[in-house]
Amino acid sequence: MPLKAIIVDDERLARTELKKLLQAYPDIDIVDEAANADEGVEKIESQNPDIIFLDIQMPGKTGFDMLSDLEKAPHVIFTTAYDEYALKAFEVNALDYLLKPIEPKRLADAVHKLNDEISKERIGISGNNNRGPLTEIDQVFVKDGERCWFVKLNEIRLFESVGNYAKVFFGNNKPLILKSLNSLEERLDDRVFFRANRKHIINLRWIEKIEPYFNGGLLVELKGGEKIEVSRRQTVKFKEMMSF
Repeated sequence: MPLKAIIVDDERLARTELKKLLQAYPDIDIVDEAANADEGVEKIESQNPDIIFLDIQMPGKTGFDMLSDLEKAPHVIFTTAYDEYALKAFEVNALDYLLKPIEPKRLADAVHKLNDEISKERIGISGNNNRGPLTEIDQVFVKDGERCWFVKLNEIRLFESVGNYAKVFFGNNKPLILKSLNSLEERLDDRVFFRANRKHIINLRWIEKIEPYFNGGLLVELKGGEKIEVSRRQTVKFKEMMSF
């Protein structure tokens, strides 16, 4: 099945040039394009692509602003004329960073990385479908460097996204595991674990206090002391789940 892609770039010529280069990859299907961040968010949320090719400097909002507006970001390959954003690009978990004019060899490297990532995810998802979601009483194996833990899921109060990793909060421990929040969300029981925002999944059983927060969202305090914002969009879902 081809991977769905969307190009977000304010320059029409740049979009056209990238589409030409991507014709060499029949497994990538350009399903749409957008000329600015707001249009990009709208099209990404309606089309649900596997990958976005994203410019950084655009009129109004930047590519980074656009990513912060998404609840769930697909894989990202940045395409830009400026190299000073490279470090920040990898901090937001971009697969690659291509400088314009894009060289076919660099594009080939980026597509190779993309295919590797998608293959890993598909293996994980097919396994998930066979095993179903993990329950609260299931134990998971957590390894961080030389340290290892078997942890019951009901002991984990929070998952936090940190680049390519997720920080797992249980007891006084906060190890990092090489998993994205999206892949964790696929496996976790959504009646217990709730995606509060782009960076956090909380265990509903560990909530100590809830209060109204900025911009129509909520602020949730966990029994471990962490305070997590529930985004405005997720607040609607949260209230539905928690009401009679």
